[in-house]
Amino acid sequence: MAKYLLLKHYRGAPAAVNDVPMDRWTPEEISTHVQYMRDFAARLEGTGEFVDAQALAAEGTWVRYDGEGRPPVTDGPFAETKDLIAGWMVIDVGGYERAVELAGELSAAPGAGGQPIHEWLEVRPFLTEPPTITE
Repeated sequence: MAKYLLLKHYRGAPAAVNDVPMDRWTPEEISTHVQYMRDFAARLEGTGEFVDAQALAAEGTWVRYDGEGRPPVTDGPFAETKDLIAGWMVIDVGGYERAVELAGELSAAPGAGGQPIHEWLEVRPFLTEPPTITE
């Protein structure tokens, strides 16, 4: 089994086919979308492929170390940034092909008008071994 992170970009990814921003959806469209996500996760729980999923708020802060004895430096929040991660799902599947298959299904979550979004999802494998550097 291999773990993959499915990233849902609210902004910053290529445009979806049904490219209507969620802040213009009706409450019913949002509820339908969220229920699709819950049903998808429940199905993967049944197959043992679901690990975790979370939606993320738009607000965030960048933080960095600024030296011994100094407080961390912060900058943000950056809700206006062009890139915004809306949420993520971690799956544990047999391989890359299955991860892509599931991402394709998740991309069909309904959006405006109840039609599938056809959004782009980023599929990232978990790093299982430290990278090897050769010269």
